[in-house]
Amino acid sequence: MHTDIVDLREFYQSSLGQVARRMIRRRLRLLWPDVRGQIVLGVGYATPFLRPFRAEADRVLAVMPAGQGVTFWPKEGPGLVALAEEGDLPFADMSVDRVLLVHGLEGTEQLRPMMREIWRVLAGGGRLLVVVPNRRGLWARADWTPFGHGFPYSSSQLKQVLRDTMFVPERSAHALFIPPLRSRFLLTTAPAWEEVGERWFKAFAGVTMIEASKQIFAGVTRRTVQPVKRRLIVPLPGGAAPAARRIAPRTAPRTE
Repeated sequence: MHTDIVDLREFYQSSLGQVARRMIRRRLRLLWPDVRGQIVLGVGYATPFLRPFRAEADRVLAVMPAGQGVTFWPKEGPGLVALAEEGDLPFADMSVDRVLLVHGLEGTEQLRPMMREIWRVLAGGGRLLVVVPNRRGLWARADWTPFGHGFPYSSSQLKQVLRDTMFVPERSAHALFIPPLRSRFLLTTAPAWEEVGERWFKAFAGVTMIEASKQIFAGVTRRTVQPVKRRLIVPLPGGAAPAARRIAPRTAPRTE
């Protein structure tokens, strides 16, 4: 079940949420340093992390699931967010270059339909970047944050989900090593926590990120058609069997 849009918005407006947004954003930009000329789509609740891409991407859009609700984004200019069912994204086939999935996988009840739709709209050379709560991290146990709701994943579990839904895991990263506490002093030391955690405590990060490519199946080679062998029909003595006579088609009368 998805976290309600009101709770998500309030969290990212809080001091703890702002720190989480900065730490995750920093890691995202290391994975995607250049999106010039590309179309970037955020699925779930990805808008807190999409703003840095707007300056260079050709277009940035967001889709929020109907079970979660929707909020207007960005504050300035026309809205770039759509409300849609997870299993029915309002985009054409192979129309998106990058998909950022945040606060989506851990709460969905339609995992395979959602991932199938992401696969459909993603271009052949596109990339999917999934951000989920880490099963072994403290944030997965902090139910006062959105990362403490839904189903958390380990790196191996997330990779298996991607493989099962026709994606190939390429790279992984981690973020949110700072404890999920509202202490002002602790929040000011977040960059130090991230640096130490990335080096020594990756297994206990708050979120796991995996970038994956779209798996394209190879074409099936056409087999050489073998000539069909004709059967030699030998009439039985006394004509056809009774069952065959009953289903035999009528023939036109012979004309002289």
